[in-house]
Amino acid sequence: MLGPGGRVRREPMAESVGAGPASVRGIYEALDYGPAREGVGPAQAWLDAHGRSLGHFIDGKWSKPEGRETWVCKSPATGESLATTLQGQQEDVEAAVQAATKAFENWSQLPCHARARHLYNLTRMIQKHQNTFTVLESLDTGKPVTEARVCDMPLIVRHCYHHAGWAQLMGVEMRGWEPLGVVSAIIPSGSPLVLLAWKVCPALAMGNTVVALVPPTAQLSALLLAELCDQAGLPSGILNVITGAEALAGILATHPAVDAVAFAGSAELGRSLRQVTAGLGKRLSLQLGGRTPVLIFESADLDSAATGLTETLSSHQGLLLGGGAPLVLVQEAVAGALVQRLKARLGALRVGEALDRTTDVGGLVDEVWRAALQAHVDEAEAEGAEVFQAWAALPAQGSYYPPTLIIGADTTSRCIREEVFGPVLVVLPFRTTKEAIALANSTPYGLAASVWTEKLPLAMEVACSLQVGTVWINGQRMYDAAASFGGCKESGFGCNGGKEGLYEYMRPSWESRIHSRATDMNYKTFAASSSAAPFPVPGQAKDPPSGPTQEAHRPSVDRTYKLYYGGAQKRPEGLSSRPILDSTGHLMAYIADGSAKDIRNAVEAAHKAAPWWRGRSAHARAQVLFYVAENLGLRQMELTAELAALMGVTPEQAAQEVELSLERLFHWAASCDKHGGALQDTPLYGTNLLLREPLGVLGIVCPDENPLLSFISLWAPAVVWGNAVIIIPSQRYPLPALGLCQVLDTSDLPGGVLNVLTGDRDHLARTLALHQDVQALWYFGSQQGSQLMEWASAGNLKRTWVNCGARRHWEDPAQGAGEEFLSQATYCKSIWVPMGDVFAS
Repeated sequence: MLGPGGRVRREPMAESVGAGPASVRGIYEALDYGPAREGVGPAQAWLDAHGRSLGHFIDGKWSKPEGRETWVCKSPATGESLATTLQGQQEDVEAAVQAATKAFENWSQLPCHARARHLYNLTRMIQKHQNTFTVLESLDTGKPVTEARVCDMPLIVRHCYHHAGWAQLMGVEMRGWEPLGVVSAIIPSGSPLVLLAWKVCPALAMGNTVVALVPPTAQLSALLLAELCDQAGLPSGILNVITGAEALAGILATHPAVDAVAFAGSAELGRSLRQVTAGLGKRLSLQLGGRTPVLIFESADLDSAATGLTETLSSHQGLLLGGGAPLVLVQEAVAGALVQRLKARLGALRVGEALDRTTDVGGLVDEVWRAALQAHVDEAEAEGAEVFQAWAALPAQGSYYPPTLIIGADTTSRCIREEVFGPVLVVLPFRTTKEAIALANSTPYGLAASVWTEKLPLAMEVACSLQVGTVWINGQRMYDAAASFGGCKESGFGCNGGKEGLYEYMRPSWESRIHSRATDMNYKTFAASSSAAPFPVPGQAKDPPSGPTQEAHRPSVDRTYKLYYGGAQKRPEGLSSRPILDSTGHLMAYIADGSAKDIRNAVEAAHKAAPWWRGRSAHARAQVLFYVAENLGLRQMELTAELAALMGVTPEQAAQEVELSLERLFHWAASCDKHGGALQDTPLYGTNLLLREPLGVLGIVCPDENPLLSFISLWAPAVVWGNAVIIIPSQRYPLPALGLCQVLDTSDLPGGVLNVLTGDRDHLARTLALHQDVQALWYFGSQQGSQLMEWASAGNLKRTWVNCGARRHWEDPAQGAGEEFLSQATYCKSIWVPMGDVFAS
């Protein structure tokens, strides 16, 4: 039968003749669920104890400043008013940050075992109040109470226990690292308590303190968590929760005393935070969601796949852990069979009050999402897609949306390109495996994906080919505190879980806390054009070479330094040059003055080389780097003389830098096949694989200090981990790097893997930062340049690593070859491989 707009709809099951639904016979014949409403007593008692009027929780106590606007927390399912909270202002942010700053002085100095005990006590306190948390989360967000109890709360408790263990082991496992300071955790709607636990637990375990900003539509459980910290005996001020509108996010993130920003939410706000924090020296991690491609092959168990997809719909009230609603890519041979199964399951879903334990799909966390969902569905239908909706399952009142299936949408449709939050599945057929991988990777997002097939080699090959942070094989929505979870591309950067997630809240011990002030600069004009190349004045001509074999009437042959990209020497598109002076001010050489067009050419060359290079084994990449070192050793004396003349240092100092450069090449070549990944133990029955994946095309801007050593120290780890690189050497001393290009020609390094461009450093760097097809950027230059790089990177949310003008001692192995290079050159990919054919989980 047709529903609104002519869409297919499911009618309710007809009642038995002569038997009402309330009779025993009627219930037996219908086999329908009866109501099983969860009791709300503990949650209501907590709200009543606070007069249903809640403030901020700052410095271990409730704070209710005068003159604040209030927000009425309502249940999305019923519209019932639950409590009022405050709409925070800048003064509240200031109070919370001051409390966290004061608490950090003592919390960071506590012995590891003391912090571990505190977190253990907090975990036990959470366990004692699990039912209250479950009901509050369900009331406040519309999440089905069964999901909150079965999925969310065990995951939160697991995170607390796991990171209490890391607090105990920090002194041993994280030696050489120290806490950042005050961490701001900015949490979205949807699954606020889980996301808050993901941010708070590792931050506190590593000795940081936290100021959390929770959204108006989901605040109650976060406030309860903060209050339980005090009741569990944790020091005041280590966790502070403020409530308020999205506008407070920028105020909190840019506060001078905040050292790190951990954000989960929309890409729009993520871009805004990237720009407002540019140049401030803050650690920023972004979890921004995205479409979750689900690849179902003809070798899959279709019933299991359909059941797994249907179960994901219960979580889509708004922003959540695994991104938006799944994009289902199914092989053509089984597409029809899968669609039939999905229609049957969607039609049988129970949509209703979140507190009913038999409910499959609850209400949307925000009424705005319903209008957005309807717009996506209407547009897809107008473009010719088939739309199936289970309208009969929809309650008459409340913020609900019917379980929906969109079939046959065009690949350019908004419902495929954009994130969709709600109980909506979009099905798109494919023919070959390569086509499926291409469709899954064509999205700008890269958070998570799942692969369904009974063929393990196919599953693993596809999982390794997908550009996402997490891949579930024959399963959905598997998370654990010991397993890394994070995204790539426009799904953000940084990860949660495992040891890898701890580095988001720590800095190397040698690195001082950076509290930079953003300069007042015009982003549209700063470095927008190349500065004019200085022209040597008369009297600065290059001294003619001397020697007994040089005839007076026969001049030396000019040595031309060109750009190097695509494996060949190239003249600059602008056909201009820049002079390089030696330490005495005399002209030493001319170099190519690159332009934005040269950057674009180099990026194209890098993208051509990247897939083949990342596909080579770690051993093969290491051998290439060893060969570069071998050929560099043959030119050791020449490079030493050039460095000494260029920089005005002694021959001994120049020789030491060349020797350290050789040693650095050996270090990264040796490291290449030593950090490929790990096998992580989790409570779930199966295997979790952690892989280190290259970022893609990476731009690097080198400093002037140690021009050869810093040049090699930066590109070697990036290349050896499988990235293709565009590198801008020292602007003042580029000659050693350009001389190395001839070494690369004889070292079997494929063309396009390493591309060297010279010219105005900040102008070229600006082009790299704005380029939409560059995945990451490292910048070691001025404070203003660092600020520009972070601001400009917001376009495609590329990862940045900048020095904010601080000098690094490249000769120190901790600073020039430390562990942070690995984390900056790669992202973590978790692959979940479940088991259970032989033994039950």
